Amino acid sequence: MQKRNDPYYLTTAIAYASGKPHIGNTYEIVLADSIARFRRMQGYDVFFQTGTDEHGQKIENKALEAGVTPKEYVDTVAGEIRRIWDLMNTSYDKFIRTTDEDHELQIQKMFRKMYEQGDIYKSSYEGWYCTPDESFWTESQLVDGKCPECGRPVVKASEEAYFFKMSKYADRLIEHINTHPEFIQPVSRKNEMMNNFLLPGLQDLCVSRSSFKWGIPVDFDEGHVVYVWLDALSNYITGIGYNCGGESSEQYKKFWPADLHLIGKDIIRFHTIYWPIFLMSLGEPLPKQIFGHPWLLQADGKMSKSRGNVIYADDLVELFGVDAVRYFVLHEMPFENDGVISWELMVERMNSDLANTMGNLVNRTIAMSNKYFGGEVCDKGVKEAVDDDLKAVVTAAGPAVEKKMEQLRVADAITEIFTIFKRCNKYIDETEPWVLAKDPEKKDRLATVLYNLVEGITIGASLLEPFMPETTGKILAQLQTGKREYEQLDQFGLYPSGSHVTDKSEILFARMDLKEVMAKVEALQAAQAAAAGTEAAAETKAADEAAGSTEGTEAEPAEEIHIEMKEEINYDDFARCQFAVGEVMACEEVPKSKKLLCFQIKIGDQTRQIVSGIKKWYKPEEVIGKKVMVLLNLKPAKLAGLMSEGMLLSAEDAEGNVCLMTPEKDMPSGSGIC
Repeated sequence: MQKRNDPYYLTTAIAYASGKPHIGNTYEIVLADSIARFRRMQGYDVFFQTGTDEHGQKIENKALEAGVTPKEYVDTVAGEIRRIWDLMNTSYDKFIRTTDEDHELQIQKMFRKMYEQGDIYKSSYEGWYCTPDESFWTESQLVDGKCPECGRPVVKASEEAYFFKMSKYADRLIEHINTHPEFIQPVSRKNEMMNNFLLPGLQDLCVSRSSFKWGIPVDFDEGHVVYVWLDALSNYITGIGYNCGGESSEQYKKFWPADLHLIGKDIIRFHTIYWPIFLMSLGEPLPKQIFGHPWLLQADGKMSKSRGNVIYADDLVELFGVDAVRYFVLHEMPFENDGVISWELMVERMNSDLANTMGNLVNRTIAMSNKYFGGEVCDKGVKEAVDDDLKAVVTAAGPAVEKKMEQLRVADAITEIFTIFKRCNKYIDETEPWVLAKDPEKKDRLATVLYNLVEGITIGASLLEPFMPETTGKILAQLQTGKREYEQLDQFGLYPSGSHVTDKSEILFARMDLKEVMAKVEALQAAQAAAAGTEAAAETKAADEAAGSTEGTEAEPAEEIHIEMKEEINYDDFARCQFAVGEVMACEEVPKSKKLLCFQIKIGDQTRQIVSGIKKWYKPEEVIGKKVMVLLNLKPAKLAGLMSEGMLLSAEDAEGNVCLMTPEKDMPSGSGIC
């Protein structure tokens, strides 16, 4: 394993300063931090930037509701975001805010340059606007009359605005993507951008707004503010000293183009189409790679304040500790598909992986070293065949981790590290140190066994540092050794023979009782739901006052549904239908279908694929982890080329709205419905 000394520039998407980030938002900064720390371990000269996106109509509205200025509002939220980033022990080098004066100045200069060279022109816009996404859409782009990105309502908007000629650079961008296969990762994200946006032809992009004031002013046209995406995306260069029309800083010359933009898959279009085109307009190089990571989803459905099921990093840390949370979000997130988080799964990982596989290994090794040799660790050179396999596994882990990290497969890299700890546990079972201790003639063999364990743990802990830095420090402190140098991580036997471990081991991770944890979670969720209710009531009152009334109105009774009876059946007809509870393990949209979702449903000891026409009412991420009711013995059929092996039961109201039927209580998958 070879050290590097090249510059390495890594960024996250800057967090939108509209509210406290939940654990799904926090995952990205932890992921980026693990990559940055690993690159530093490799010897790279790393610059790691994150920050906050602080302009736009949504923030202006939020500030108005809170009775403060937009700047006061974003100051508070940005402080909260930074507090959580720091809580998660992330090692960013710069936290940029789009309200920073130097950033705002460069945005104005960039906008003027683009306008003067003819890339931006003034016109008017009439279309549909999604405030949460800060996006304009045409009628044809809407999905069921709602935003195609987030599915939320849109409003009709008409205003004077400036537009960027996206088509001017489209062919050049297509060529760049085709000649740089590493530019957009994973490959599925590249295909989506090419097929859905670039190849059909780009529309000109609205890059200013005149219907609100909270934004960077266009300095040559009073009343216009720079559209959020031109403002926000440019932080990647303004944060390291880019100077439009002047001499950029030495830092900019050193680190640009960025090695990696790490972003969520929901904003891949803005980063792989708009941002590269803006850079082409400025005459600057494009970033080397843009990675659109998947989402971390709540197991029992979409996170909602009103439901009290939003999971925040600080709540997780209070229960499990920083490194346990870091381990979970990194280890449970696949490379390309969405990951799932739940309190139950956290407890399971805490007990099995952290407390047992790793924590108990360290505890046992130190305890045996103290019990049998007074803490002294010596390599007596008494080898057996089993040692060779242990050493082979330990020394192979470093190169395997390096390969996975080059591919940004962080979860797989952690799995490779834990092969060391698992192999060490197996080695204890194979060598049985407690049996060796009973035979004085086996004393040197016992010493060698314990030395091999300490060395294996040292290498494993050193590799673990980018992912669980506090835990690495605690393990190495107990072994009374330093972190192994990167180029030495594939070498076995460097722990100084004759060294001593601490005389008492520290419990790294204590096993947790699920019932106790869930009791705390229930109290937490109740408080969260109550706070959400108070907040909603305040917003409703503010809306009523804005409309000139504080009086509530009684809701009209819902229209009763008239039921058209079908032909009667007898019990034997009903008994032929087999119903059961299933659990949604995966769900994705069916390509080229406006109605269909494809589910993978676990039903007892089997998994079935079921295609259902409920895309209008559910997003794939909302249903993962749900318990649903399934008709099992419906004859399989092909829908849109996919085999469907059953039917999901749902309810439909008078307006045609559909809701999946779910059991009232948490029943195991496979439970019969009668």
